[in-house]
Amino acid sequence: MQPRAIRIAAQGGPDVMQLASVSLPEPGAGEVLVRQTAVGINYLDVYHRSGLYPLPLPTGIGSEAAGVVERVGPGVTEVTPGDRVAYVHNVPGSYASHRIMPAARLVKLPDHVSDEVAAAVMLKGMTVEYLLNRTYAVKPGDFVLFWAAAGGVGLLAGQWGKYLGARMIGVAGGAEKCRLARAHGYEEAIDRTREEVADRVTAITGGKGVAVVYDSVGKASFEASLKSLRPRGFFVSFGTTTGAPPPVEAATLQKHGSLYFTRPTLFTYIATRDELRASAGALFDLLKRGALTVHIGARYPLADAGRAHADLEAGRTVGSSLLIP
Repeated sequence: MQPRAIRIAAQGGPDVMQLASVSLPEPGAGEVLVRQTAVGINYLDVYHRSGLYPLPLPTGIGSEAAGVVERVGPGVTEVTPGDRVAYVHNVPGSYASHRIMPAARLVKLPDHVSDEVAAAVMLKGMTVEYLLNRTYAVKPGDFVLFWAAAGGVGLLAGQWGKYLGARMIGVAGGAEKCRLARAHGYEEAIDRTREEVADRVTAITGGKGVAVVYDSVGKASFEASLKSLRPRGFFVSFGTTTGAPPPVEAATLQKHGSLYFTRPTLFTYIATRDELRASAGALFDLLKRGALTVHIGARYPLADAGRAHADLEAGRTVGSSLLIP
């Protein structure tokens, strides 16, 4: 089978993504050829495609996938042909039927994790792991506010937070997405289309505010997030789906109660192979325990990557979406 991949020659709207036949070299030292069976779709891919995050062009796109090792290059000890694997990679290019990957960035899949679940959960699940375990270590009884609670990251965060004993408050758009959030670990779900988020947080927490807010929305949610925090609370900004939040002045953090503000990214938290394996291992463990269920809301053929992005940006998706090569 001739390998195929989505390529972009310019950054812009969903139509810049084109499916093309590609030629791949033999895996070099430390490299592996992966035949991909399922590809995860993430908002990070939209940032790459749109130009919010500039990329050298032309380029591939996509950050995670799962599949089977077909061939290995010299010196590879991490995996062998036939192994089921998944990855998250900071070099775009996962929207493809086959890919050459550094072996050190691959994680073997346990039997209880299917290829589709792995592709739907690796980036999102390890994002939740580092956010809730390491950026701010969520403790039992903590009130936690999580935006985009019905998205792929949000649904996993609700369950993970509940497992940790936190009192999860989700923000979502519309009654159906709020219902979905409550079914995935959120004690409360705030409908941002008809409720004032900060006012509802005040009521839910008895005026105390939340210990931490995880905000992937950006510009549109910034003020509400600030007003929802307790004194010495943590504002974790990890996405900008509505545009970048305003610059954060030190005096703003002081005025709102000696707050902490951080803008983390997953790839800093899985920079080493040990960190990658530990994060993936924590994720796989919760899947095995049944503490996490993965909601795959949509599957698209690889050729329909443009439609998948349009649906994601329009808010028509829930949970995780996949491309099937």
